[in-house]
Amino acid sequence: MSTTLTPVLTANWDEPNSFTLDVYGEYKAAEKALDMDPDAVIQAVKDSGLRGRGGAGFPTGMKWGFIPQGDGKPHYLVVNADESEPGTCKDIPLMMANPHALVEGIIITSYAIRANHAFIYVRGEVLHVIRRLHAAVREAYEKGYLGSDIFGSGYDLELVVHSGAGAYICGEETALLDSLEGFRGQPRLKPPFPAVAGLYASPTVVNNVESIASVPSIIANGADWFAGMGTEKSKGFGIFSLSGHVTRPGQYEAPLGITLRELLDMAGGIREGHQIKFWTPGGSSTPIFTDEHLDVPLDFEAVGAKGSMLGTRALQIFDETTCVVRTVLRWTEFYAHESCGKCTPCREGTYWLKQVLKRLEQGQGTEEDLTTITDIADNILGRSFCALGDGATSPIHSSVKYFREEYLKHFEIGGCPFDPKKSTLWGEQ
Repeated sequence: MSTTLTPVLTANWDEPNSFTLDVYGEYKAAEKALDMDPDAVIQAVKDSGLRGRGGAGFPTGMKWGFIPQGDGKPHYLVVNADESEPGTCKDIPLMMANPHALVEGIIITSYAIRANHAFIYVRGEVLHVIRRLHAAVREAYEKGYLGSDIFGSGYDLELVVHSGAGAYICGEETALLDSLEGFRGQPRLKPPFPAVAGLYASPTVVNNVESIASVPSIIANGADWFAGMGTEKSKGFGIFSLSGHVTRPGQYEAPLGITLRELLDMAGGIREGHQIKFWTPGGSSTPIFTDEHLDVPLDFEAVGAKGSMLGTRALQIFDETTCVVRTVLRWTEFYAHESCGKCTPCREGTYWLKQVLKRLEQGQGTEEDLTTITDIADNILGRSFCALGDGATSPIHSSVKYFREEYLKHFEIGGCPFDPKKSTLWGEQ
């Protein structure tokens, strides 16, 4: 285990008061970065191979490099801490246990993109996390790590913690920016992209919490150190969130490219007496995998080659007692509820997916309904303003692909085969 896990962001999580500046230590990486040219900081992050940890996996340094320089406009950094994806639970514990890694990363990133104002947009329901962030920011201000003339470099930075209202759609970067400006959170049509016209119509970088929190270790240890972990195109480490029917669920920080089989070995395997049936590599908005994918390297390329997405590395594990149809229905109900309603394919499509899946789950459907839900999903995919619609189609297509017989079994027996009133074992009536 010790040779596979790479505790960097999670290294001090088990220490008392890990969230305080006394335990975290001085901002040495930020001090080092502020003594560098901003372009050299961007280049270091490019050389490290760090890719966005929020799901899309876009190269972080390249994203910073898109910000125009000498344009006469203010630049902004916005940290997307609106973690809402079902099964995803890495950013919340990271901000709870190690908020100063995020604050130090914000200083370095803001300096690199020539921004003097930064924001952490955090989900409003997680009040305990918001309090931790406020405390960490206050400590940083008191120490002189935020505010005017940081480390005597002449660089000024103001950091604001902003609480959202708890809308899943605000995890989409342009909807987040609208919400931060005080408007209803709805995705914008792109282009223009945030790098050109983001917050207050000015150049803006929007990055995930884990992406920014990874930056101090890159500056402190060097780009080659970070690039030495992971795979050729998916470099570095990441936090893998294991939940569901696993013996020891939790956060496992490991190099990209590790397999679920290896992670399960460290997590004590599937709960005793059961076996894995299906799982998600990156949360509910990524196509599901089955037991045949246990040895797929968990990096952006390998997972994509097998027909899914690494996403947020939210590994939801389900054993043979779980009804796939019921699971997909619950996910679809979530997406239908969280759709902002701005675009017709997502608004109407998720609603009708929910209605048909309800009928299927109750055993009242027909085989034609399987064609109906895949047709609806096809008409949502690629036709929505943002990725919410695309994500809602992933469990539909993949579950029908791998578990078509289970769908059929529902209306063959007139109900769910996992309902004790219908049957307790597959095939019984």
